[in-house]
Amino acid sequence: MKKKKTASGSIQNRRARFDYDLGDSLVVGIQLNGRETKALRMGHGHLKGAYVVAKDGELWLLNATITSVPGVALEENEQTRSRKLLAKKREIAELLAAKDQGQSIIPLEILTHGRYIKLRISAGKGKKLHDKRQTIKARDQARDIRQLGH
Repeated sequence: MKKKKTASGSIQNRRARFDYDLGDSLVVGIQLNGRETKALRMGHGHLKGAYVVAKDGELWLLNATITSVPGVALEENEQTRSRKLLAKKREIAELLAAKDQGQSIIPLEILTHGRYIKLRISAGKGKKLHDKRQTIKARDQARDIRQLGH
């Protein structure tokens, strides 16, 4: 039986790099049930508006959506439920230290290409409006230079 895979093997949070100045990323496990795993492997999920919080020394992923696929029914409350993240105590301590400095913990992508489904997270500081404008300007300039070179 062949498994269907997403084109890139991951589900991206495309707004994260635009809205936040990110530091080093960290890959952690995510606690899922079988139906959620199957839906993610088929590419039915997104991280738009998702964030990570720490409760009692554990990391939790909130507001991430995993949608139903034909043959795999997920109830409405099950689609956006809180999911526990699996990380080492040392890694959790580093993230909590960054959070104490005023940074947020942002989920970047769900990695589905291996045996296990993993989540890439990073601590980052939110960008101000003028920082976002500079990012857009730099991206436009780089695109113009590429076009002139070809």
